[in-house]
This record gives sequence, C-alpha cells and structure tokens, in this order.
Amino acid sequence: MKITSNSPADTLKLGQKIAKYLAKGDIVCLFGNLGSGKTVLTKGIAGGLGINKNKIISPTFVLIRQQRTKADISFYHFDLYRLGDCHEIEALGHEEYFYGDGITVIEWPDRLSYLMPKEYLMVKLTLKSRKKRLIELAAVGNRYKKIIERLE
Repeated sequence: MKITSNSPADTLKLGQKIAKYLAKGDIVCLFGNLGSGKTVLTKGIAGGLGINKNKIISPTFVLIRQQRTKADISFYHFDLYRLGDCHEIEALGHEEYFYGDGITVIEWPDRLSYLMPKEYLMVKLTLKSRKKRLIELAAVGNRYKKIIERLE
C-alpha cells in the first residue's frame, strides 16, 4: 500500500488512522532516512492512542521511551539510530517490549539485525521534497495483513 503525504499534518493523520487498528502486542517498524518523517508518524500513532503527541520526542539518546495510552496500554517508542551493537538492545530485555502486552514502534529497525521481530507492520518513509513523503506500508506476517486491509 502506497500513500503520499503532502505535509506533516498528513503524516500525523496517517499515524492516527494506523493507531485505530493496533492492539496489544503489535509492532510497527519505521524505515527511512533522517528527516523522512518517522517521528512525526510516531506522534500520530501516539495521538491516535490517546497520548499527548507533544510528549513524543525522539528517544535517540536513551533508545526507548515509554508512555501509557488512554486505554492503559504501554506504548514503547524505540529509536535505534545510535545503537552501537545489538547486545545493547538485548541488555534492555527487548523481548519484554517486543512480545509483551504493549504497542511498540521502532525507528531504525534495520539496526536490530538478528533481533528483528518475525512479524510487524512495515512502514517505509521516503522523502520526495521538503514536505512531501511517499509512505509504503506492508504486512510482515499474517497478523498485520488485516491492518493493511482496513487501512485500504
């Protein structure tokens, strides 16, 4: 599924729409270069889950930030841009986050290497101009096919 976002507001709205279909245990992996809109999309997802989007900042220096949704579900926001080694994420107990009862959004998931989740909603953001992005969504594993179908 491909979507064109013409502004940060469009990207936020898409995130809110995605959030409607997320449930406990879901993982969203955001791929894209610096400035492609990963954190903006994360703000939209968080906003759609009832979290103040202004509380969502890039956790680049701490790897993970945790919030609570309005439904009292944990929301885990990983930013792995500065991850030096997969052992750092293993030391955090990544499995408890990825495979627990929360909703997980991972920026820079390609840094996970062999720790990459087996199933997730893949979102690839590509910068087309200063404000325009191409956003591609794909299901990795059966669990996420329903989300894509609902978004279409």
